[in-house]
Amino acid sequence: MSWEKVKSLIKSKNDFVITTHLNPDPDALCSELALHTGLKKLGKKVQIINDEPLPDRFSFLPSANKIKGFQPYMKLADRVLIVLDCGELNRIGKVEQLVTDDAMIINIDHHVTNDDFGSVNVVDHLASSTAQMIYEMHQVLKVSLTRDSALCLYTGIMADTGSFVYDNTTAQTHAIVAHLMGFDFSAYDVYRQLYEQVPLEDLKSLNKIVSRFDALYDDKVIVVDLKKRIFKKFSENFDLRDKIFKTLRTIRGSEIYVIFSEEKRNKTQVNFRSSGKVDVASLARCYGGGGHKKASGCTLDQDFKTTKAIVLKQVQKLVSEL
Repeated sequence: MSWEKVKSLIKSKNDFVITTHLNPDPDALCSELALHTGLKKLGKKVQIINDEPLPDRFSFLPSANKIKGFQPYMKLADRVLIVLDCGELNRIGKVEQLVTDDAMIINIDHHVTNDDFGSVNVVDHLASSTAQMIYEMHQVLKVSLTRDSALCLYTGIMADTGSFVYDNTTAQTHAIVAHLMGFDFSAYDVYRQLYEQVPLEDLKSLNKIVSRFDALYDDKVIVVDLKKRIFKKFSENFDLRDKIFKTLRTIRGSEIYVIFSEEKRNKTQVNFRSSGKVDVASLARCYGGGGHKKASGCTLDQDFKTTKAIVLKQVQKLVSEL
């Protein structure tokens, strides 16, 4: 943990770029926005640059328009790059094109698979979320929270703790959330914006997909195939994989949940969830990915059929050892 190094670097520098991983989740986006506000309060120049523009479903977040998608003309120059919620530098996508050999990088993350790629690294495996770490960073920098930054941090923590039910929810997490809720925002409205705004046609299509899962190895492994054509049935801002996992994880007796997503002819994304007995972060790491013990992912440069064969062989081995 190097909060003091972060504090010293931020005091000595004036210009910052914030970024995060590909296909960012609420924790990543909300951490960016809260940090942006905090650094602005310190009088710093700050820009948020992600691989892609902000998905419309997150436009309700305060100052969401501050998040910009990468453009070829953008430069890092002598600005400090702050990478949030990202275990490996190559997961920031096109933004990595800005990084030179002498770039100063602050790496703030809570993933157990983080490889300490930064010039300064603050990686807390016990933190519920990166948003919780950005809250702590505000305390270190002695920057007071605003209503908007409190709302963002609450949203990020809520999302990454499964609405405060996952094992990463601690007494400290609740204490931080209690402070954040002292600001004037509706927790119910935040929840509705994240989880209860599903377009009707998306819901109809989702129901068809979740009814076509495979239960393997004595029903301990639940598998869903998502061919490229399937994604065309859903609106651009519908988080299909997240909704599938929320449904499948309710199945009694299952231990591992896997979604195979066809990205290109020879590129397949794999997402894992675990009920707790299997460390899927280690599983994803076998294929160059990472994440948490109960939630992880990776991408293989293989066609769909080959990827399934490779990954499921390893999955079968893991469940046979339970």
